[in-house]
Amino acid sequence: MTEPLRLAKRVAALAGCSRREAELYIEGGWVRVDGVVVEEPQHRVTEDQLIELDPAATAVAVEPVTLLLHKPAGAGDQEALRLLTPAAHAGSAPDVRIVRRHFAHLAPLLPLPALASGLAVFSQQRGVIRRLTEDASTLEQEVLAEVAGDAPADAVPRLCHGLAWQGRALPPIKVSWQSERRLRFALKGIPPELVPWMGEQVGLRVVSFKRIRIGRVPMAGLAEGQWRFLRRDERF
Repeated sequence: MTEPLRLAKRVAALAGCSRREAELYIEGGWVRVDGVVVEEPQHRVTEDQLIELDPAATAVAVEPVTLLLHKPAGAGDQEALRLLTPAAHAGSAPDVRIVRRHFAHLAPLLPLPALASGLAVFSQQRGVIRRLTEDASTLEQEVLAEVAGDAPADAVPRLCHGLAWQGRALPPIKVSWQSERRLRFALKGIPPELVPWMGEQVGLRVVSFKRIRIGRVPMAGLAEGQWRFLRRDERF
């Protein structure tokens, strides 16, 4: 029996192209083995297996992406990563074909506490990673908090500016009531995980909280557990 060969070698022979072009076809999700898409160039195949190259195939490298997830409450970073699957993709992305490489080497950025829900960001793009790490303190994060308890009259002014964390005054922020039991926080220079502690300082218990925006990128339209690509025209 002939020893199995790397898929990239079979595709190169089939398409009459270079080995590198064959690898790009495979990584781009354009190649099927016995009717099943295989995206690993090193995958081993035998001579009797059917190799098919999509007629629309292009030998173009898969570009790095940023994924936006509506993280459910209770999910940590690893659990959130496991939610990033093709089946959980929201809507259509006409300019992007979903392939396995989109889910590899994703960096979690501005992570939320496990108990919080809302907008979570995972990226392969250097510019986005730099922006959400080096410039994190300059980005406004919008958080909605469901609260319980009787708030004193000065609760909102104190939340806006008047609290100190570990001996240092917190920067001024915007806080407003959205309903009788919901507060909106527009945080800059304060991580969302401090929201429950801030509520406690003014006599309120934060029952739950959700991040709905980072900088200029909102979570709007994403159902819990769903994700989408950051569009080319979006900037944090």
